Amino acid sequence: MIIDRDKWQEIFSTINKNKLRTFLTGFSVAWGIFMLIILLGSGQGLQNGVQHQFANDATNSLWIYQGLTTKPYQGMNAGRKIQFTNADYIRTKNLDSRINHISGRSRVGSKTISYKNNYGSYSIRAVDPAHRFIENTIITKGRFLNRMDLEHFSKVVVIGNAVDKDLFKHGANPIGKYVKIGDIPFEVIGVFKAAGGNGEIRKVFIPVSTAQRVFNGGNRLDQIAFTVGNATLAQTKQIEKEVRYEFARAHHFDPADRRAIHISNNLADYEKVMNLFLGIRIFIWIIGIGTIIAGIVGVSNIMMIVVKERTKEIGIRKALGATPRSIIGLILLESVVITSLAGYLGLMAGVGLLELVNKYMPPTDFFRNPQANLSIALIAMALLVIAGAIAGFIPAKNAASIKPIDALRDE
Repeated sequence: MIIDRDKWQEIFSTINKNKLRTFLTGFSVAWGIFMLIILLGSGQGLQNGVQHQFANDATNSLWIYQGLTTKPYQGMNAGRKIQFTNADYIRTKNLDSRINHISGRSRVGSKTISYKNNYGSYSIRAVDPAHRFIENTIITKGRFLNRMDLEHFSKVVVIGNAVDKDLFKHGANPIGKYVKIGDIPFEVIGVFKAAGGNGEIRKVFIPVSTAQRVFNGGNRLDQIAFTVGNATLAQTKQIEKEVRYEFARAHHFDPADRRAIHISNNLADYEKVMNLFLGIRIFIWIIGIGTIIAGIVGVSNIMMIVVKERTKEIGIRKALGATPRSIIGLILLESVVITSLAGYLGLMAGVGLLELVNKYMPPTDFFRNPQANLSIALIAMALLVIAGAIAGFIPAKNAASIKPIDALRDE
């Protein structure tokens, strides 16, 4: 029985008599678990960094960019620029029922924005109200643009948190105040930050209809972006194909001309990156388990030596009535104790190092919050118990097969 006090005392007595050998044996197991935890935690840190970058835009979004034709088509020469208009926004909106949030975008560029004696140069984006859901914009004060702003060509602006900090000193409330974009007054209706983190946002949003009227944009758009709800990757690729054919028909270019318009499928990009990290995790587990197996072999070899050293003792036990099952249990338990204890120390060391890195290393766009979650720790501990049993099985089986008369003759 595992709860047999005498058996536990015997195991720890054996370990205590061979401290160096036990340490060296356990170190290989501890190192294997330590490296597994560090590699898995680091892989998670890289994945968190990439997911942080994706958080700024909806992962189910598609972005359409205008380009230049590279093939003659229907009597038109190559090198023709495809210019988007409000009509492209409407046809895209009506193209597929799965399109739920859509925004035209127009580049106004960087302009000086001022409030009283404070001013700075900031990027101005002209968008539709639905753009809030496409770029995962988080409103911290006030509100975002709405349909009334768009229909009435309202001179309103939603400013980034850095713009708020620069123009409105000492925590003054910017909502309802008027800033000048160039020489044109715009009412501040909201302040926002990006969903991807706490970085300073040095841009502002104004209604696309207002930008087209005030900044001589006509009916032109530079980009169109939309989300596709719960559409699968295959469905988004079908929508992508529909968009390309519809734009090719409207703008008279060859649908096979990939440079006439460019469509960025965020879900496809996200799936590629996640599949890459799945491959990395599998590779890490292979490396980690390989290292643990090396430790198991070491433990198994040591247990073989232990059995050899205790041959006479085992023979006496059997002569006094010890069953093969009790002999096997004793050797297996000693092996499991060594591997589990060493592995637990390696596990704690790995988790501790990750916590230190997490605490003192500032997060970046590519690496943040390295961690080993509870499920990984539980799997690692289960591996340790299994590894200990495997390492001790062959030596235990050999010990159980020793004949008392042979053991008593052993020198």
